[in-house]
Amino acid sequence: MPSYSAPPNPQAYYQQVWALARLIPRGKVATYGQLAKLIPPPMGVDFETYKAFSPRWVGGAMAACPDDVPWQRVINSQGKISEREGAEHQRQLLEEEGVIFVKDKVDLKKYGWGGPNEIEEPRQDKLF
Repeated sequence: MPSYSAPPNPQAYYQQVWALARLIPRGKVATYGQLAKLIPPPMGVDFETYKAFSPRWVGGAMAACPDDVPWQRVINSQGKISEREGAEHQRQLLEEEGVIFVKDKVDLKKYGWGGPNEIEEPRQDKLF
């Protein structure tokens, strides 16, 4: 299996990642792998290679995202914030959106985003 530290066309791939991240509603999270699965493998990259490297590519996209991308809503598959500079700020932003951490983990069943076709439930504060 070839090794890819980045997708063949990083900017095109990153644009797709950022478009998906912008769809994640406040108070929800998605994982790197979840976003990767929503993007088809780039031309010339076989499925197994894509499956192995794509979550890292999503991480690279999130590290380089423009200001209008809610980067804080993308976490790892364990429901945790990946260890790095800015991790505490990410947790703070998510908590401000109503995401509750138990120790250092988010309940992905409760706060996980269902994807672009998810129908958002009405929030209590928007009913009246």
